[in-house]
Amino acid sequence: MSDPVTIVTLKWGARYGPEFANKLRRSVGRHLLRPHRFVCFTDSADGLERGIEAFPIPSIDLPPAAISSGWRKLCLFRDDLPLRGLCLFLDLDLLVCGALDDFFTFSQPETVPIIHNWVPWRKRLLRPDPQIGNSSVFRFQANRCRFVWDQFQREREWALANFRPPQSYLTHCIRPRMVYWPDEWVRSFKRHCMHPFPLNLLLKPRLPARARMVAFHGRPDPDEAAQGYRDAKLRHRCLPAPWITEHWR
Repeated sequence: MSDPVTIVTLKWGARYGPEFANKLRRSVGRHLLRPHRFVCFTDSADGLERGIEAFPIPSIDLPPAAISSGWRKLCLFRDDLPLRGLCLFLDLDLLVCGALDDFFTFSQPETVPIIHNWVPWRKRLLRPDPQIGNSSVFRFQANRCRFVWDQFQREREWALANFRPPQSYLTHCIRPRMVYWPDEWVRSFKRHCMHPFPLNLLLKPRLPARARMVAFHGRPDPDEAAQGYRDAKLRHRCLPAPWITEHWR
């Protein structure tokens, strides 16, 4: 039998209620065959279902403007967490729609696989894709990646002043061990599911055929996209996507 693995997520504040963690855990259970734990570091365990192991968010010294941002993910690289073995971090607003076991066997255990961040087509016309990871989905070895934590402690002020968004700093730290997931495994709702303007106003978003997860970075969130999203900017709107409800439950 394969060694148990761990799914890790972070939940704080009011934007994402307990239903996001509960639906993520259920969808992981449908698509991950090997034994696993589901760990949620959170500021409130209220409403979390059985099967979710809730722990306080590990402390990290950040200014108030950064504490509710992706900078907080760096706390996962401490070496005193209640985790073990290979861990797969998933953002709360991910939609899981395909097999997850390969995320734990991909590449070597000591590497840190991450999404190759998506860049709008207009920003790729005159330059190649920047080598930046997207931290919606990444894998790490529990309590064995302290080099990220230590590096941040040494250069905190410089890092906070020079890296936007925060995931670009994580990329900076893990680059010697970084590999990218296969592109088709994790797709962006905005980049790969929604149709470009003005077709987004006429055609419903589609689910890419080989996607195993869909990331909802920014707006809309999965519940908003499922019902149809109306934004002040027409190019950000989308028609209802009923396939979201089939998977996000």
